[in-house]
Amino acid sequence: MSGKERGRKSPPSGLSAEEKLLWAQAMRDAKALPGAKRPAPKPAPKAPVAAASTPARQRPAAAPSATAKKPTTPPPLAAGAVVDVDRRTAERLKRGQMPVEATLDLHGHTQAEAHGELNAFLADAHAAGRRCVLIVTGKGARTSGGGVLRAEVPKWLNEAPNRGRIVAFAGARPQHGGGGALYVLLRRRRGE
Repeated sequence: MSGKERGRKSPPSGLSAEEKLLWAQAMRDAKALPGAKRPAPKPAPKAPVAAASTPARQRPAAAPSATAKKPTTPPPLAAGAVVDVDRRTAERLKRGQMPVEATLDLHGHTQAEAHGELNAFLADAHAAGRRCVLIVTGKGARTSGGGVLRAEVPKWLNEAPNRGRIVAFAGARPQHGGGGALYVLLRRRRGE
């Protein structure tokens, strides 16, 4: 790259007048590299004047700044679906090969009690730095097609603030409760 190219401050070709004006504003404080020749400054293009009979053009919406990012809600999870986990960890979770560090048994709880217990359990387990926990919902009555808690717990795992703590969940192996239990993989705490 020659010194002439390095010191070049003219806007890229193919820009509209408005884009050239923005380029000039962005580059106004730029300094040429030592030894580089600076091209002669060009006058800034004038903004078009709107006629009195036509409505004023609306300014395009400003792009969101990098510093003002909205917290994004992670996508909902389904049992066995993996989003932020490497394949080996996902397979170990599905096969029941990850050590279960804590268990919550929701047998005998009402729906409201179970929801509160689940939220508190996940908050405590995440705060304690646990990685894999087991949630036992029970299989429910066979005549009614399954239990209420068995159907509701996956929904509760996808609700805030639980979803922010969870990376994945999967149905448990028979030795841990089979269809009436879930392995839940918790997100690592920052700094670990």
